[in-house]
Amino acid sequence: MIVDALREYSNPVFIYLPPNGELRGGSWVVVDPTINPEKMEMYADPDSRGGILEPSGIIEVKFRKPDLLKAMHRIDDQLKMLDSELENCDFDEDIAGLKAQIKARENLLYPVYMQMATEFADAHDKTGRMKAKGVIKDAVDWSRSREFFYFLAMRRIVQDSLVEKMKTADTRLDTNSALDILKSMCTTDWDNNPSVLEFYTAKAADINSKISELKRAALERSIEELKAELRAY
Repeated sequence: MIVDALREYSNPVFIYLPPNGELRGGSWVVVDPTINPEKMEMYADPDSRGGILEPSGIIEVKFRKPDLLKAMHRIDDQLKMLDSELENCDFDEDIAGLKAQIKARENLLYPVYMQMATEFADAHDKTGRMKAKGVIKDAVDWSRSREFFYFLAMRRIVQDSLVEKMKTADTRLDTNSALDILKSMCTTDWDNNPSVLEFYTAKAADINSKISELKRAALERSIEELKAELRAY
């Protein structure tokens, strides 16, 4: 029911992961911005985490003990030496001894490699990686989150209203094409919410004039299409 409601929601929705917060599995699915990409955006504090599974769960699926053992034998110099000796050994007693040394070395290294694997998996859940993969829009420090979301909300309220007016004026426009028009008119940093909000206020007359142009052009196009249709009879 939450997903269905978000899919049809017509106002901006912002999801924020606070410091030390985690968003996992089924909880992520319920608020994933892909449910309604035109209205939903996700942000995260640099100290938050997000992903389908926790690092320990990822290890159980992606980096099990056999994989860790292979990594040990590929990286550890002592194990590589023992493997070489075992390969060239012809006596059963020496083979048994070498295998025992290898087993002892594996047991010694296993906790260390498990910790490294967990840290590696955790690195994929950090905010920087989430942004690089495009699952969040940006990193927002907790200390500036109140100000950030205030200006973001104010901007989106004005911006979404302008976009709807443009789409009404010219029904061929979708949200992205309407935003492209606004972006082309914007004389400030498009990613700076306070500046864009100020631009919308200061240039309201120019933007309304552009909307009127779009409506006039759409009407002229409709008239020309009707004329062409009449000439076809």
